[in-house]
Amino acid sequence: MFLRITEVFNINTLNELSRKFNISPTRAVVMSFAIIILAGTILLNLPIASKNGESIGFINALFTATSATCVTGLVVVDTGTHWTAFGKVVIITLIQIGGLGIMTFSTMLALLVGRRITLKERMLLQESYNQFDLEGMVRLTKNIIIATFAMELTGALIFSSVFIPQFGWGRGLAYGLWHGISSFCNAGFDLMGEHSGPFSSFTSYVNNPIININAMMLVVIGGLGFSVWIDCYHAFKKRNVHELSLHSKVVLSTTAGLILLGTVFIFLMEVNNSATIGNLPWSGKILASFFQSITPRTVGFNTLDLPSLSLPTKFMTIILMFIGGAPGSTAGGIKITTAGILFFTVFSVVRGRESTELFKRRLPKYLVYRAISVVLISFLLVVVATMVLSIAETPYNNSDFMTLLFEATSAFGTVGLTMNYTPSLTSAGRVIIILCMFAGRVGPLSLVLALAQSANKNRGHIKYPEDRIIVG
Repeated sequence: MFLRITEVFNINTLNELSRKFNISPTRAVVMSFAIIILAGTILLNLPIASKNGESIGFINALFTATSATCVTGLVVVDTGTHWTAFGKVVIITLIQIGGLGIMTFSTMLALLVGRRITLKERMLLQESYNQFDLEGMVRLTKNIIIATFAMELTGALIFSSVFIPQFGWGRGLAYGLWHGISSFCNAGFDLMGEHSGPFSSFTSYVNNPIININAMMLVVIGGLGFSVWIDCYHAFKKRNVHELSLHSKVVLSTTAGLILLGTVFIFLMEVNNSATIGNLPWSGKILASFFQSITPRTVGFNTLDLPSLSLPTKFMTIILMFIGGAPGSTAGGIKITTAGILFFTVFSVVRGRESTELFKRRLPKYLVYRAISVVLISFLLVVVATMVLSIAETPYNNSDFMTLLFEATSAFGTVGLTMNYTPSLTSAGRVIIILCMFAGRVGPLSLVLALAQSANKNRGHIKYPEDRIIVG
């Protein structure tokens, strides 16, 4: 059985395809996600995957497989109550593959059977991790795999300390392992429907510090990115924070700033809202505010009733979902480094500087152009998705603009938070959300590059005269 699985996910298969059909590493990564999603769709569409013994239907199976592989968390049926043990194993496997990354998972299987990792495969890994250098890709992959499983196991044991007394050893350990993987991979799939009712998430644990803090820690660590882990480890060994790279400094500072900003804002907006945190003790108010600030980064767990949130809090959540986590992590969105580059660019322009400056370093202009491109492409994708959703959904469902914008942004950011609207989506709406989840996971810029022509004969050979236009 293990050998068959290895053959399916064999990294050499992608290598041969990319060589034979001249597929770029970017396109290979995109295609690998599509292949895994299709395989998951076929398995989840089988009657054995559903407790009622009937096929869930191709669109619903495709939606679930895409959400799991893209570590989103949006679901059209409750995960805990609808799927059998077989269906749940398929979903958590897709989450693990999607969280680690297709290339990391493939490399792990290749290493286990003693296969050599070729140069082309290292280039695929480099593309998957968004790394600048090709050197040390296999070593980085090994460290990522070890760290991932260690974090997930630790989180699973902490979750189990709460679930075992409540559900018994068997279910408690299973719940702990599931939510440890789902939290670290920023997936947001939960099994609480079996306990608190369908689509309940962690609302029954809003005052439980163990569940809340453990989930938040796993989400934040998973959202920092693999390269940041390694960088922090080396800086810790040398006991010198100055050893951190510019990338890690931007990721850590922006992450901390967004968490603090979101927590304070949500606390102030919801402190008197009796439908959310108004009736909680002060410790519960602070804990819930932290949790609701972190989960849009991008995991679909929630401890508060999202439709009951105030309008400003919903809008702040949309902003946080759009930004997402760090590059090379389990999170989605435009990425916090992209948002950081734009912020520091504006700050530098206001100060009259010609270049983007941060932490006493100057960024090349191509990075600024790339950041602007990612933001504009992502913004247009969310706007178009919201517009199409309003056309497809309004005649059939009583949906408002904020709900549809929230749904589209959550899908693009691979967050999984919803105003309890996902199960009500029409077939057309579900296809739109599927496309948003896929685009959000592989990255807007990577998707555009994968679909673009592989070569441009005039690139770099023609330079037009410089001119000016009025700005502002």
